[in-house]
Amino acid sequence: MDRKKLWIGGQWIEAKKYVQLRSPYSGEVIAEIPSADLEETEAAIAAAYEARASMAALHAHERATILERLALAIEKRSDEAARLLAFEAAKPFTTAKAEVARTVQTYKFAAEEAKRIHGETIPLDAAPGGENKLAYTVREPIGVVGAITPFNFPLNLVAHKVGPAIAAGNTIVLKPASQTPLSAYLIAELLDEAGLPSGALNIVTGSGSVVGNRIVEDNRVSMITFTGSPEVGIGIRSRAGLKRVTLELGSNSALLIDRGVDIDGIINRCVTGAFSNQGQVCISLQRIYTHEDVYDRFTAKFAEAAGRLKQGDPLDPATELSALISEGDTARAMEWIDEAREAGATVVTGGTVQNGIVAPTVITNAYAELKVSCQEVFAPIAVINKVSTMEEAFELVNNSRYGLQAGIYTENLRTALDAAGKLHVGGVMINDIPTFRVDHMPYGGVKESGIGREGIKYAVEEMTELKLVVINR
Repeated sequence: MDRKKLWIGGQWIEAKKYVQLRSPYSGEVIAEIPSADLEETEAAIAAAYEARASMAALHAHERATILERLALAIEKRSDEAARLLAFEAAKPFTTAKAEVARTVQTYKFAAEEAKRIHGETIPLDAAPGGENKLAYTVREPIGVVGAITPFNFPLNLVAHKVGPAIAAGNTIVLKPASQTPLSAYLIAELLDEAGLPSGALNIVTGSGSVVGNRIVEDNRVSMITFTGSPEVGIGIRSRAGLKRVTLELGSNSALLIDRGVDIDGIINRCVTGAFSNQGQVCISLQRIYTHEDVYDRFTAKFAEAAGRLKQGDPLDPATELSALISEGDTARAMEWIDEAREAGATVVTGGTVQNGIVAPTVITNAYAELKVSCQEVFAPIAVINKVSTMEEAFELVNNSRYGLQAGIYTENLRTALDAAGKLHVGGVMINDIPTFRVDHMPYGGVKESGIGREGIKYAVEEMTELKLVVINR
C-alpha cells in the first residue's frame, strides 16, 4: 500500500494525519492519503506566493517547454496513468486511456497558448484629447491560482486548471478530489522532472471545510477555479470576495431528436453520451426529448443498446460500465430511480444494482419535477420524453436550473438554427450529443451551471490581468 505525501514548495512533505483511500469497485485500500490541516494548507499557499516572481520571470518559450515535456512524459506513462484512474475512480480502463490521451492534448494546447498571450494597440486619437498618444495592452499573470477539482476526470480536469495557469505564468495551489488524488500526485512528479520552478505547483489533499475554505479565503490567492456542485460553487463565490472566480458547476444536459432523423445512425453515440464513465460526466446525456414520430423506435433501440453494455472490473479492457464513485452515490441513484417508479414512471431497462454496479437505466413517462428529471443525476440514468414539436422541446430544455450544453439531431436547417438561438445553454451541439467536448473549445454554462469559461485559451484569459500602457509622444 502506497503512502503519499503533500507536495509543497517542490518537496514531498510528511503530513500529520492520513486517511485510507479505497477502490470504489473492490473496496480494497489502495493508498494512504494526507489529510492536510490549516497549518499545512497555509504552508502550500505561502510556497505558491513566494514562487510568484520566479514563475512570472519565465519567458513564454520556457513555460511552453515545461508543458511540452509534461505532455510527452504523460504520453510515455499512459498505461500507468490509466491504471491509476481505474483504481481510484473505477473508470473503465478504455475510458481511462481516452482521458489520458485527452490530458496529453490539453497540456499540448497549454504549451501552444503560452506563446500566444498578447495584447493590442488602441488608437487613442479616435477621441479628442488622445492625439499624440500611443496605447497598448499587455496580459500579466494574476498570481496565485487556487484550483479545486472533482473526481470524475481527475487527470484532465486538473490539466484544465494547471495547464493554463502555468502557460500564463501563475503559481498554483491544487486541492484534488479526496477520492482521486493519485493522478494529481503523478502530475506533481512529472512537472518537477519537467523543470517547473519549486513552489509553482503545490498539492494539498484534505477536507473541503479545511483545505478548500482556506484556499478560497486567503488573501494571497488571487483567483479560484472550481469544478463541482452548484451548492459548493455558490458558497465559494460568496466567500471569495474580490478574487477572480471561475465556476464549472452542475448540469442536466438534454438532447433533442427531431422527426426524420436516422435513428440507427445515432443510437450508439447516444448510449455513449448517457453511460460513459457511469454517467459521471458534467455534460452526460440525462434528458432526451424525442419527436413522437420516432419516439417508440428510438426508445426501444436505445434501451436495447444500453442493456448490452458490459459491466464489471474497471481494469478489464472489455468493461464499459463499472461502479459509481461511492456507495453513497449508488444508494442515492437507486433512491431516485425508486422515486420515479413510485410516481408512475416506467423503468424500461436497468434500475438494479449487481456487484455494487448500477445497471444502465432508461426511464420513460417521468414528469419534470422528479429528481431524475430536474436534478443532476451523475449516474447511469437517462430519461426519455415524447414531444410533438421541437418548439415544445426547446421550452422543456430551458425549464431547468442548469444550462451547460445541449444537443439536437435534426435534418431541418431552420430547426437547427432555432435550437442554436433559443436554447439557453453555454453550448449547442447540432447533430451531436451534448456530451461532446474537445479541450480547446470554450466550455462553460449559464444559470447554475457556472460562470466563466474553460478551454485553454479562454482559461488563460481568466487567469491573467489586462494592463493598459499609454505613452505621451
